[in-house]
Amino acid sequence: MTKTVAYHWHLRKIMNEHGMNATTELVPLLADRGVVMTSTQVYRIVTGEPERLNMRLLAALCDILDVTPNDLIEPYVATSSRRGRKTGTTGTSTQSKPSRNRPTRAVIKPAGD
Repeated sequence: MTKTVAYHWHLRKIMNEHGMNATTELVPLLADRGVVMTSTQVYRIVTGEPERLNMRLLAALCDILDVTPNDLIEPYVATSSRRGRKTGTTGTSTQSKPSRNRPTRAVIKPAGD
């Protein structure tokens, strides 16, 4: 069995709780902490769920919003699935005819038979 792990990204909610309604408000605050990003990049980080996150950006967000990484990222198990092959057979054996394009297998018999 394998687990699929996902996460909830709470940056927008936490920004709202701190009275920050526009994503552009983060641009100068991040720049003060050495993280230079365009307003478009900040918008994508805030509104989406980033696949990769720079640790300096994460540290700066935590400092600006006075939160921990656990407040921003909430991991969870999305689904568990079983790996394996699904054959679609019902348990009954059906003999299939050999392919016409395939030669028949040679049978080697001992001498004298």
